[in-house]
Parts: sequence; C-alpha cells; structure tokens
Amino acid sequence: MTKRFTIIKGDIVKQNVEAIVNAAQNNPLYGGDLPNQTHLFAGPELSEECKKLKLSVGEAIITSGYKLSAKWIIHTFCPEWKGGDYREDYYLAKCYRNCFSLIEKHSIKTVAFPSMGTGGEKFNIPTRLGTTIAINEIKKGLEKNPSIEKLILVCWEPVSYAACLQALQA
Repeated sequence: MTKRFTIIKGDIVKQNVEAIVNAAQNNPLYGGDLPNQTHLFAGPELSEECKKLKLSVGEAIITSGYKLSAKWIIHTFCPEWKGGDYREDYYLAKCYRNCFSLIEKHSIKTVAFPSMGTGGEKFNIPTRLGTTIAINEIKKGLEKNPSIEKLILVCWEPVSYAACLQALQA
C-alpha cells in the first residue's frame, strides 16, 4: 500500500493529481485556509459554481478544477468540533467515505486529501483523533478501490504531518 499512499507536508493545490479534496463548510465557498487557497488558484469560475451548492455534514460533491492542474475538486463538509458529544468522529469518517465514492464514480486514479478537520478554523477535531480517522479511512478506501494509483495525504501544518506519520505506524 505504501507505493500508492504517501504523506507529505506541503500545499494541496500544487499537487500533480487528477483530484484534490477541499474541506469546506456547508457551502464550498466557505471554510478555513484550504477553501480560500483552492478558490484563489482555481479562479472565479469555481466561486460562481459554488454559490449554488449546499452540503450537509459528511456529504461530498465534485466540481471542475478550473484553473488548477487537478481536473476535479471534491468538496466535503467536515464536522465542527463540539467536544466529541455530537458524533464528530462518525461525520469525519463519513467525509472520507463520501469522497471515496466520488473517486470511484469518476474513475479518478490520483487524488490528494488534506488532513481534514485537524487544522482549520472551528473544525479543529483533536489532531490525534482526526489523523487516526484519516489513516483508517484512507486504508479502507484504498482497499476498496484498487484502481486508485496514487493517494497523497497533504499536511499543511508540521503538527498534522507528524501526527499522520505516527498514526500510520500504529
């Protein structure tokens, strides 16, 4: 599996993949640094399309990548951390699963995921929990979708990167 799956520290919008995942709020226009960066690089056409879109927690949708090198952007609505009593772990895992469903549906071979829910704004699921969910769901997604040739887990922050590496070893 390691030939198909890597963890890096970097910028997701600069990855050479067919699709990137954007962790957003209920409207893919809004979220933290990642949605802002995605819209900046993809161009105004993405913003126009996203004005019409709404998501529920855990759902995912796909749009064109517009000016990105990625053909697709998969947008998913990550749960807001409220102390762990609102099934945030379930909904974060659901985000990954729904992204993998779109990957399979669109025959995407290469994809980059952020370490969802562990770094931005009000989402801030505890890093250890978020990265454990990420690694577990990515392993399951790769097992279920053998056609995926390359999956990159892109961590923006050093803390998330270290936690993802540690979760992979566990």
